[in-house]
Amino acid sequence: MFGLAVWDCKKKQLMLARDRMGIKPLYYRIENGTLLFGSEVRAILSQLRERPEPDTLAMYLFLRYRYTPSPLTLFKGIRKLAPGTRLIVRGSKTVLERWWDFKPAPFNPMPDENEAREELLSLYRRSVKRHLISDVPLGILLSGGLDSGLLLALMKELGDGWKTYTAGFGNNFDGDETGLGRETAEAFDMANVSVELGRESYEQTLSRFISILEEPVTASSIVPMYHLCKRAREDVKVAMMGQGPDELFGGYKRHLGVHYGRYWRALPEWMRGLSSSVLARMPRSEMIKRGLSSLAKPERLERYNHVFSVIPGPVGARLFKEGILPDNADESIKECWRDLYPLMEDTDELGGLQFLEIRSSLPDELLLYADKLSMAHGLEIRVPYLDKEIVEFAERLKPSYKVRDGKGKWLHRQVCHSFMPKEITGRKKLGFATPVDEWLLDIAGGMGERLRGRDSLIYGYLNPETVHGLLDDHTRGISDNSKILFSIIVLEEWLRAYAV
Repeated sequence: MFGLAVWDCKKKQLMLARDRMGIKPLYYRIENGTLLFGSEVRAILSQLRERPEPDTLAMYLFLRYRYTPSPLTLFKGIRKLAPGTRLIVRGSKTVLERWWDFKPAPFNPMPDENEAREELLSLYRRSVKRHLISDVPLGILLSGGLDSGLLLALMKELGDGWKTYTAGFGNNFDGDETGLGRETAEAFDMANVSVELGRESYEQTLSRFISILEEPVTASSIVPMYHLCKRAREDVKVAMMGQGPDELFGGYKRHLGVHYGRYWRALPEWMRGLSSSVLARMPRSEMIKRGLSSLAKPERLERYNHVFSVIPGPVGARLFKEGILPDNADESIKECWRDLYPLMEDTDELGGLQFLEIRSSLPDELLLYADKLSMAHGLEIRVPYLDKEIVEFAERLKPSYKVRDGKGKWLHRQVCHSFMPKEITGRKKLGFATPVDEWLLDIAGGMGERLRGRDSLIYGYLNPETVHGLLDDHTRGISDNSKILFSIIVLEEWLRAYAV
């Protein structure tokens, strides 16, 4: 992982480059013959006389996809290098190019199931061994799920005494993972430290985390992640994290939808229309409605565009006041992906979505906040599952090794079964779950007031009536608008931190 700058004395040129998975961010600004760059936006801001205006196109993309895709940021004129790309500056000339240009093609011949499982296990072991090299104390961020559990099991092969850290919201929340994390740690004879959060601490500290992130990210797990890193840093300087298998092996619901979407598209149009009209009458079924609408799109990239989106394009556009957005804002995400299209020609339907996911939403959302929130405490995060060899192996596998019998991560699960007890491998997927949706139902709460306030900065760009309508439908149980509402709250906090 790296974000680097190299000056070539002979050629008199500077190269900026970001690692292939985008674990480390790198920002830059070019204006009037001056190049500014840094691993943090604030390094660039410190050299400017005036604060840049918010980029409204980036704002639209953030609200629609819950992250800001490279090369955009919400600061107009400030860009971030996309993962696996480099910027070469020589005099007044600049060249932006992709240096990691891996083009996945299916294995020929395809390894059988046993061969694939053994190879994946071997790749995991080699990566974990490399990532454990450290001359400072090292631990692991442990959820109650498969991925971090397997990571702990692989670490145990190479040593004992690894400290584990789990965050949660207590027994009153059904998705709490502190108990499951403790059970996983005990299964491998490891010590576990749990960090319990409440609604008050979540709401009171949200604005601080937005300031640290510099770019708005709406994963509701940002607050647990911050406190988890803070507690881990008291004991260790490096922590392993189990990010990666969900993206590589199809662990999210959207992967199931994309994989089986061909069956939906094969239905007669009248039957799809009838099903959609029935769903339209069901309260709080927005995810299903969006999913079926996305999968019905005839063009592949258009399907991906809508699958990633948390709101339909027209709804996103109606959020904004007239004249705020540029033309064709709805198609702008495709420009961010354009140089990736030739590299995904040989991918299947599921593999194509994962290809974009691994190079866009994963680095610019999940890895971005993991890096910034951990570095705020001087904690280095390592992600062994995103090793180059593992990623390129997974991207060449056939889809049935990822999704099978209505479940994702099939091959990854086969590896897990050989290391972990059934009570762990049989658990329902939770991730760093949070009760934010429940809190949003309470309009008297602090987060709801951010949307009601007359002095809210978002209404310099958004239509108050549209936002209030989304909130009203959500609190009355008509629609599940938790994702877009939380995104708007985070945008408000970002505007307060950086735009005034």
